[in-house]
Amino acid sequence: MRLPLTNWAGNVTFTAADLYAPTSSDELRALVARSNSLRVLGTAHSFNQIADTRADLVSVTALPSSVEIDRDRRVATVSAGMRYGDVATQLHAAGFALHNLGSLPHISVAGACATGTHGSGATNGGLAAAVNWIEIIRADGEIEQLSRENDPEVFLGSVVSLGCLGVITKVGLDIVPTFDVEQYVYDNLPGDQLLDHFDDILDAAYSVSLFTTWRNATIDQVWLKHKVNPAESWRPEPHWMGAAIADSGRHPIAGMPVANCTAQLGVAGPWHERLPHFRLEFTPSAGDELQSEYLLPRAHTADAIRALTEIADQIAPILQISEIRTIAADALWLSPSSGRDSVAFHFTWIKDDAAVRPVLAAIEERLAPFEARPHWGKVFTTEPSVVRKLYPRLPDFEKLMRRVDPAGKFRNAFIDRYFE
Repeated sequence: MRLPLTNWAGNVTFTAADLYAPTSSDELRALVARSNSLRVLGTAHSFNQIADTRADLVSVTALPSSVEIDRDRRVATVSAGMRYGDVATQLHAAGFALHNLGSLPHISVAGACATGTHGSGATNGGLAAAVNWIEIIRADGEIEQLSRENDPEVFLGSVVSLGCLGVITKVGLDIVPTFDVEQYVYDNLPGDQLLDHFDDILDAAYSVSLFTTWRNATIDQVWLKHKVNPAESWRPEPHWMGAAIADSGRHPIAGMPVANCTAQLGVAGPWHERLPHFRLEFTPSAGDELQSEYLLPRAHTADAIRALTEIADQIAPILQISEIRTIAADALWLSPSSGRDSVAFHFTWIKDDAAVRPVLAAIEERLAPFEARPHWGKVFTTEPSVVRKLYPRLPDFEKLMRRVDPAGKFRNAFIDRYFE
């Protein structure tokens, strides 16, 4: 397949000479073995050059797709290139679920896990936290399997790996019995309520998302995704924390089609049709945007909001929407929530890199005292020296990378900037 090719947002044009889409494991292994430089392209939903290369790009989406369920171990083996929405549909049909999903069901399993992508919920780890084992093709074309049980140290360094350790072809995911979710939206949460009661608000449901334009002190929308418990008679209040329950469907961005979003108004439905914000059968937007996100210890939520409010006049003019979510801690070396329960501040910008970057520098300056980690797949300007200090196991990851890929086959300019 010939290039040029762009990412989903169109802000990155890949510089690779060719994009390969092998249809068998043997074909992929041969490609990896003979290539001098190779990166894996998922659904191209990253907003920076993390997947770029001047040599070979490879996609695993043409490999045979399958979801195999081990009911006794409660682990599902899935093809790495499958979209979460497609995996979820098959799991639900078999009576199982994943612990969480991201806001978009359109992203690939391996790509999302490799960059530390997440959903929301005080007790819900990122998507990579559900990974039980991986199958990976190393630089020499040989296949290796790593598991949480048998290779704990190497495994913890290999799940969120930014594509640096090989080509992941299969992923074992922890699964749970399927469940239903009811989704409610509240409008106009007063900002002082959030500052005074952020724990109560962020813990109010299985998954909670706060949307704001930073144009005033109000949280425009609070999305509560409540896990249905047949033994429980919980019902939402018409007014809660100073906010009013929505009487019709909402899109996070005013004026965008509500039909693109998952069902609200308390209509119960399967987990995979409620935990994402957007429905699988719709493209949520044309990609005419840029995205940034920063994860910091949850205990700093109120202070971080105050710090960002000080520069709201810089943020608001170029912002489409901002989302605040929580993620439970994990032990994965390069996970943005590694070692700490986190709060994430996400920004969807207008597609104007020149206008966005100075604002990112201002945000990063305000959040620096809170050790804010930028999402690996988004746009950020944090200096490499700062990024290195944010991950205690980053030196160990560099050692692992040199050991399994001594020639640097899976490196690129992005990786060289942040890793020695």
